[in-house]
Amino acid sequence: MCCVALPFSRSAGFAVDKAGGEPCANLLGDFRCGIHGELRERGFAGCTVFDCFGAGQKVTQDTFGGRDWRGEPQVAQSMFAVFGVMRQLHELLWYLHGALGVAAAEAVHDDLRSLLAEVEGLTRGAADDLAGLDVAEVRGRVNVLLLRVSALARARFGRTRDHRGADLVGARLKGARLRGANLRGALLIAADLRGADLRDADLIGADLRDADLRGADLTGSLFVTQAQVNAAKGDGATRVPAAVRRPAHW
Repeated sequence: MCCVALPFSRSAGFAVDKAGGEPCANLLGDFRCGIHGELRERGFAGCTVFDCFGAGQKVTQDTFGGRDWRGEPQVAQSMFAVFGVMRQLHELLWYLHGALGVAAAEAVHDDLRSLLAEVEGLTRGAADDLAGLDVAEVRGRVNVLLLRVSALARARFGRTRDHRGADLVGARLKGARLRGANLRGALLIAADLRGADLRDADLIGADLRDADLRGADLTGSLFVTQAQVNAAKGDGATRVPAAVRRPAHW
């Protein structure tokens, strides 16, 4: 689904332009990628830092019961529209599951479980219901809880640095002491974070493209996704949260 429904423009992350709904030229007849093993070398690094959180599989196998846009072109536009919604819901599920693993936020675990069940229920809805869903409203309610989780988890560190939404593009933060910091939505593109202490920092939505994390410690960092670490630079000394894998290109 990602290789068809989503558009991309020729840039550092993509070698060519592609419109939404147009199959990528590298997509094979069996729906596999023809250059998956050499995406970075062939100019498609952007593909390696995108994660649909399993939304594509959910749409094709569950919502549309195994149908596909090639075999039944008439359902293509509906599938692509639903995929955009499903991807957001699955991202929210990732954050909610992660929040339930934060022991310091036990006070809101019941609320998290309740909202988790609600979002999971939404993902099982019919195509028309999903296409018409007010995702922004759902995201808003989830965000309220995630903010509470973040505050509870970081409270033990006292007053910490608040860089929420900050423009830190290319910032020199080598060895920075950012434990428990609020870095929600911060722009850390190409920032020098070598050896930085990012333990227990809130990194939800932080842009880590080309950020240098060599030797940095992200143990216990909150809401870190696989796509975020895939987009950064690291090495054998970089410590990542338990929920994500060390990228092969490090």
